[in-house]
Amino acid sequence: MAEGIKLAVNGTLMRGLALNPNLLNAGAEFLYEAATTPYYRLWSIDDVHPAMVRVSQGGIAVALEVWQVPPDGLVQVLLQEPPGLSIGKVPLSTGETVLGVLGEPVLCEGQREISTYGGWRSYCAALEREAVPHSKLSQ
Repeated sequence: MAEGIKLAVNGTLMRGLALNPNLLNAGAEFLYEAATTPYYRLWSIDDVHPAMVRVSQGGIAVALEVWQVPPDGLVQVLLQEPPGLSIGKVPLSTGETVLGVLGEPVLCEGQREISTYGGWRSYCAALEREAVPHSKLSQ
């Protein structure tokens, strides 16, 4: 891909998950796995997708993937994201800053904080191991 924008994704846009076809259909290419700097908290939004929010203290490094997305494809992907998710600058543990999918704080109100899991994949794996009956992940 000659031209593209790096986009950090931390939830269902990741490889093999529910919304990953949105990235693939937009012509995006997977680049690498990464982690944020330790300034984020993570919430599960009804066990359907996560919301990552930057905080001033008490944050963690969140596991994510970095993709290269064509400019037109980026708009397409973002318009298909669930309500309450937006785009912002995300500093990575490598020192690089890329665009990334973030959650609006209001979206997290009343939701389960999952920061201790370190990322969406780890949280989903824990749900599968625990066979949580209310999980929408197994439907």
